[in-house]
Amino acid sequence: MPLSKLTLTTCLWFDGQAEDAANFYVSIFKNSKITHIQRYSDAGKEHHGHEAGTVLVAEFELDGHRFVGLNGGPHFKLTPATSHMIDCDTQEEVDYYWGKLTEGSPEESQQCGWVTDKFGLSWQVVPRVLKEMMASPEKEKADRATVAMMHMKKLDIAELQKAFDG
Repeated sequence: MPLSKLTLTTCLWFDGQAEDAANFYVSIFKNSKITHIQRYSDAGKEHHGHEAGTVLVAEFELDGHRFVGLNGGPHFKLTPATSHMIDCDTQEEVDYYWGKLTEGSPEESQQCGWVTDKFGLSWQVVPRVLKEMMASPEKEKADRATVAMMHMKKLDIAELQKAFDG
């Protein structure tokens, strides 16, 4: 199948929290919606072990990106090995997403703009300008921005710019 016809959907594994997670995520991102809720039936209960009527999957879109939240049980956990990057144009956007994603989260924020939300999903809240700084052909400037970033949790555009400029 050519890539132009290919549809990619990210499947996230939850233990009974798929619908709550989907509602949480669509409340944060503009142009987002729940597209479908599918419930377990009695069919196959001897294998899946869930009560009929409980949520099997919650399908949702975040600004056009498709996700499926699967209530698969306690067998697997989300890890920071996979994360979703949010490219932000302004400090206001960085602050907004950082605040929303850390809301109710038992996890600590991590270095370099990484945060784990209350459902265990990892995110990187990154100013676009940081990517430009780090890709600068002026190695010393790029290195200063990189070092500054390494010392931050929530990324601060003004401080990154200050480090970049020297």
